[in-house]
Amino acid sequence: MSIDDDVVLLERVPTLRLLGAEALRVLAIGAEQQQFARGSILFRAGDEADAGYVVQEGGFRIHVEDGRDREVVAERGTLIGELALIVPMSRPATATALEYSMAIRIPRTLFLRVLDSDPAAARRLRDELANRTRQTTGDILMASAKLSG
Repeated sequence: MSIDDDVVLLERVPTLRLLGAEALRVLAIGAEQQQFARGSILFRAGDEADAGYVVQEGGFRIHVEDGRDREVVAERGTLIGELALIVPMSRPATATALEYSMAIRIPRTLFLRVLDSDPAAARRLRDELANRTRQTTGDILMASAKLSG
């Protein structure tokens, strides 16, 4: 895929779209494409999370082993590991390729450099994350009220 194709794909990701076209171009140029055979592990729960991944082709099963055994499928245009782009953390889940798959790996260091070089993009991202946090907090409070009432 070309850099322009990668930029178009990155624009499909709501979180990344906030950064703007120029920042996405920088990400597309600096990121690396990785290929995975069916059954290959993208990452395991507990691994150090130092990058996010955008699914380019195929799909990945994201499996959380937390007693409830939850899983979700990440397909083309999905950002996996969004929080890892911003803060150091361990992976909370294991991601396995469901078929031959490709992903764009965006290292946290690259992502943070883009934010440092574009304060307006950083503000847009901050505002989006703050809105999501407010929404989640509201949802938790409503659920709590329903459970206790």
